[in-house]
Amino acid sequence: MPKRTRLLLVAVGMTLAACAGRPADTATTGESRTPAADTTAATVPATLTIISHDSFAAGVTEETFAAFTDATGIEVELLPAGDAGSMVNQAILTKDNPLADVLFGVDDTFLSRALDAGIFVGHRSPMLSEVPDELERDPAVTPIDFGDVCINYDRAVFTASSPPVALEQLALPRFAGQLVVENPATSSPGLAFLLATIATFGEDGWKGYWRDLVDNGVKVVSDWDTAYYGEATWWGGERPLVVSYASSPPAEVIFSEEPLDQAPTGVMDESCYRQIEFAGVLAGTEYPQAAGELIDFMLSPGFQAQIPLTWFVFPANENVELPREFVEHTVIPDSPHSLDPADIDANRERWIREWTEIVLP
Repeated sequence: MPKRTRLLLVAVGMTLAACAGRPADTATTGESRTPAADTTAATVPATLTIISHDSFAAGVTEETFAAFTDATGIEVELLPAGDAGSMVNQAILTKDNPLADVLFGVDDTFLSRALDAGIFVGHRSPMLSEVPDELERDPAVTPIDFGDVCINYDRAVFTASSPPVALEQLALPRFAGQLVVENPATSSPGLAFLLATIATFGEDGWKGYWRDLVDNGVKVVSDWDTAYYGEATWWGGERPLVVSYASSPPAEVIFSEEPLDQAPTGVMDESCYRQIEFAGVLAGTEYPQAAGELIDFMLSPGFQAQIPLTWFVFPANENVELPREFVEHTVIPDSPHSLDPADIDANRERWIREWTEIVLP
């Protein structure tokens, strides 16, 4: 069988070096954030390329886009581009000569930067009728999946007492020395948790809240792996409260060496911050119609059903049935925290700087 999906090992650094004189933050914005796609283009490409963050590309196999190739004759190539921030910056720097046809994996934290740079061509997927309205942010991009960053707690530690249920409680003396978080300057879940505290306490209150957490013995590490596998009590560490994901409990069940009736961890659902990942047709692609059809495929039930057990996030298509482990061992919060992408883009660096001054002086 021919190889359906190929990872491109492209030396994008050479392209970026040529563009180094124009930083992403100062990219020129076009007159329209969502220029109209040329839907009359009839040319069918042999391949379409998706530029994505590394974690998405790592989960793609030859079968991921096989149904799309079977239906259209178009193969799909993946261009890994680092984390979400690096991916967006590369797309902005190369927007006049795009590296790909579709970008996937931009989330709320970098969405406004991408939109303001005018890197997308407007595409309205007919599959959006199966996506909740609250997942949509801008007509230039299509929501594909979402994940909730939440405090996970060790059920075994909290058998005789209740775990915290609200962010305010994390600063109480009875939870002193129990919380580990990731640095928002180096970690996506760390940034999401910082945003959750800003959404909860506002500009006037979030810094005071973090001072209270510092006084209560919060521990900060650089990344999720260190927090989860190095500090969590259920993995032999000393901290029973860890910033992780709503999908972490079902992952514990799925990957357990012994069958589990209950996940060892629970989710503090009032702490959750929702991250939505979007796909967009890149302006400058020679194949806007085919690129739009690829995004439509990514919202189809067949592709969406692959999302939970491959990337451990939730499908945007609400008609897709979740795996049993996701139904039984986690929660999807009714009112997750969120902030406007434009507010995040305008304030992200300041918030991180101010957080650093408070927590890591």
